[in-house]
Amino acid sequence: METTTDEMFMIQAIEEAKKAEALAEVPIGAVLVKDGAVIARGHNLRETTQRSITHAEILVIDEACEKLGTWRLEDTTLYVTLEPCPMCAGAIILSRVQRVVYGAKDPKAGCAGTLMNLLDDSRFNHQTEVESGVLEEECGALLTDFFKNLRQKKKERKQQLKLEP
Repeated sequence: METTTDEMFMIQAIEEAKKAEALAEVPIGAVLVKDGAVIARGHNLRETTQRSITHAEILVIDEACEKLGTWRLEDTTLYVTLEPCPMCAGAIILSRVQRVVYGAKDPKAGCAGTLMNLLDDSRFNHQTEVESGVLEEECGALLTDFFKNLRQKKKERKQQLKLEP
């Protein structure tokens, strides 16, 4: 099977998510692409920084604005492994990202089609094209495995505490 451009860039976002996982962060990664090249990449750092705004998308948008010297990220595509939350969707709209491609849906906070679609709301002065489900299984498995392992570690710690005198 031939790999599409969207899949190629999503693979890079998945690599970013794996960096987050290595830091015991929720494995979410993102890359921002302009003219066929990655101009910014990042991953979740909430636990590391203890700052609620350090989601992968926010970090990538901030890096891209700094590199390009503008807050207007027109003609860019953001690839992210998990559907953007309300905060990230807001940042995407306000920075005028043209297109968002995400992997796994977020049933608890997804604002690019699951709970609502802030990115395509005509009441805002900018709308963003959304493509969902690119490498959805791979992106979803990262999250499922991470949380399964986290629950297992908590269970083992509880058992260990019971065994200690």
